[in-house]
Amino acid sequence: MENKELQDLLEGIINAKRVYRDKAANAILAHQELLSDLVDKTFDIEDPLHIRAAWVLELVCIQDCSLLNDHIDKFIKGMSRLNHESALRPVSKICWLWSKYYFSTFFKKNKLNESAVEQIISCNFNWLIEEHKVATQVYAMDSLYLWGQGENWILEELKSILEQHTNSGTSGYRAHARKLLKNLSINDV
Repeated sequence: MENKELQDLLEGIINAKRVYRDKAANAILAHQELLSDLVDKTFDIEDPLHIRAAWVLELVCIQDCSLLNDHIDKFIKGMSRLNHESALRPVSKICWLWSKYYFSTFFKKNKLNESAVEQIISCNFNWLIEEHKVATQVYAMDSLYLWGQGENWILEELKSILEQHTNSGTSGYRAHARKLLKNLSINDV
C-alpha cells in the first residue's frame, strides 16, 4: 500500500531547488519510519516520483548514512535497476557515502555478504563504463577505489578503465581520473 505521507512529501518537491528537498529530507529524519518506503520508492522506476525520492534519500544519507544500514540490502539490489540520470547521480553518491562509512571505524554492523559486495562493484563498474553523466561516473570511481583497497583486481581494472577513457571524457572526468590514477600509481597497482 502506498504511504500517503511519503507521497505528499515527494509531491511537495515542486522543483529541484534545495529548499524543497531539504524540507522533505528533514521530515524523513524526523519520521524515520518512512525511510523504508523512501528506499522502495527510489527504486520504483515506474513512478516518476522515484527521482525525487532519490534526491531526498541522498540528503538523508548526507546527514546520517548509518540510517541506511537496515535497508542496505534493498538499496544494493535496487541500484542496477535505475536508468534515469536524475536518479542515478544521487544513488551513486549514496553508494559512495555508504561505502566510505562501511570502511570507516564507525561501522559496527555485520560485514556484507559476497553477493552484495559483487553487486556494488558490478554496478559501479557499469556506471563507469556506460554513457552516464560525469557526476555518476566520479562517484563510481571513488566507490571502486574504496572497494579496491582490499581487492587488488578492482584497482587494476579501475586503473585500466581510467587510462582508456581519460582522454575522451569531459574535463571533470579527466581531472578526477588523473587524480585517481596518480593515487593508484603511488600505491603501485
